[in-house]
Amino acid sequence: MSAGRKTKKHFIPTSLNKVKLVKAGKEYFDCLINMIEQAEKIIHLQTYIFDDDVTGQAVAAALKAAVSRKVQVFVMVDAYASRVLSQKFINELRSAGINFRLFGQLFKSSYFYFGRRLHQKLVVTDAFYALTGGINISNRYNDMPGEPAWLDFALYTEGEIAKDLCDLCWNTWKGFTTSELAVPCPQPGVRPILPPEEACEVSMCRNDWVRRKNEISSLYVNMFRQAQSHITILSSYFLPGKVIRSQLAAASRRGVKIRVIIAGVSDVPIVKYAERHIYAWLLKHKVELYEYKPTVLHGKIAVCDTQWVTVGSYNINNLSAYASIELNLKVKQTGFAKATETMLNRITEQDCKLITTEYQLQHRSIFKGFTRWLSYYIVCGGLYLSTFYYRHKY
Repeated sequence: MSAGRKTKKHFIPTSLNKVKLVKAGKEYFDCLINMIEQAEKIIHLQTYIFDDDVTGQAVAAALKAAVSRKVQVFVMVDAYASRVLSQKFINELRSAGINFRLFGQLFKSSYFYFGRRLHQKLVVTDAFYALTGGINISNRYNDMPGEPAWLDFALYTEGEIAKDLCDLCWNTWKGFTTSELAVPCPQPGVRPILPPEEACEVSMCRNDWVRRKNEISSLYVNMFRQAQSHITILSSYFLPGKVIRSQLAAASRRGVKIRVIIAGVSDVPIVKYAERHIYAWLLKHKVELYEYKPTVLHGKIAVCDTQWVTVGSYNINNLSAYASIELNLKVKQTGFAKATETMLNRITEQDCKLITTEYQLQHRSIFKGFTRWLSYYIVCGGLYLSTFYYRHKY
C-alpha cells in the first residue's frame, strides 16, 4: 500500500495557540526544563531516545523534583532506541515516583529486536504547554563543551493543541496494556486570552499504521500537489519513496520552486551514500539541493508557499511512512511561515554547500558511483523488508 492511497484526514485545526520554533541545544533544554519546573498537575514525556548522560541526568533531576511537588509524571521511551538505558537509571526514576515504561518491545536479545518504534518526541505539561519535534534527550542534541548540538528543531506551543497532544499521550500510554483504567488529562485552568495577531492555527498529524493513521504522509503528498509557488524542506535521512518522488516531480514540472536541505555529515554513513545516489534524479527535476556542513543535520521541517509550516519527527523515507509512530504539527500562519523561511535562508547561505550538476560531475568516480548505488539498494531493500508487514497489513 502506498502513502497516496487510503488517505485519511483526521487532523482538525485548533485556532487558539501561540507557537515558537526552538532550536536543539541549550535553547531547547532550557525550554524543556523550564516547562517541567513550572508544571503544576501533570507531565507527559514520550521520546525515542533517552540517554543516561549529562543531559539525561539533568532532565531526570527536573522530573524527580516535579514528583516531589506532587506533579504526576509519565515517561515513555522507545524500547529499541533506548535499549542502552541502564536498569539502575530506570529503577531510580521509578523509585522517585515517576511512571516509566518502554514502548514497543515484543522480543529482544543481545543480537535481535522485534517490535514497533515510538519515534515521536513529545512533552506536554498541564494540558496547556507542549514541545514536539525531532529532538531526543541526549548530549548529541545539546550544546556540550567543544561540541555543538546536532541541527534539529521543536515547536513550543501554548493553547488548545496541547490538550489534543495530552490526550494522544494518554492513548499511547494506555495502549501499553488494554486493561488499565483511563486517567483523563486535566482541563487547563484559566489562561490569558491570546491577542489575534499572536494566535496560530495548529493541527496534529500522525503516522501510525497499526492504527491506520497516515496523516503526515498525506500532508506531504498534498503539499506537493497543492503548492503554488515554492517549497523548502529541511530533512534528515532523505530517501523519498515512489509516491513522494512522483508528486515532487509533478510539482517541479508545474513551476513550483523546490529547495531541499539535507545532511552533509550523517550519523549513519550508509544512508548518506544512499542519499547521494538520488542527487542526479533530484537535480534533473530542478530541485535546489544543499548539504548542511557544520554538524549532523537531524531536523524535519517543511514550509509551503510562505503560508504554513510542519515540524516534527517524520523523516521523508519509508520507515517513517510505514513503520514508525510519528508526530508532526502543522502551523498555518503567514508570519510564522515567513520567519521560518528566513531562518532556513540563513542556514543555506551561511552553513550549506550548494550541490549542482557541475559539482557532481567534478567529484564523480567509478568507486563513488558504485558505493552510492550499492548503499541505496541496501538501505531501500532493508526499509522494504522492515516495513513489509505494515505495507501489506491494510
